[in-house]
Amino acid sequence: MKMKNLKLDKEEKALLESVEKGEWVSIKNKNREISKYIEMAKSSFKKDRRINLRMSSKDVIALQTKALEEGIPYQTLMSSVLHKFVTGRLIEKKI
Repeated sequence: MKMKNLKLDKEEKALLESVEKGEWVSIKNKNREISKYIEMAKSSFKKDRRINLRMSSKDVIALQTKALEEGIPYQTLMSSVLHKFVTGRLIEKKI
């Protein structure tokens, strides 16, 4: 089913073309797969350890400011950044 006259960005066009080529297939036992990934996500984000960390006031204020801009608590931002770092997903921005 070709969809014409849609205003799609590059990523959306690639996805649509992939679907139209039949590259997508249904998963067997969909509910079991969904449950598996829900449990994986829950265990990944389970906060079961408390740490104390000493930081400069300047850095804490900068973190709090950035967290406000992102609309999240600053401790959540810190946890997210550290998680991305230890999993190798923190990407350095080239200036």
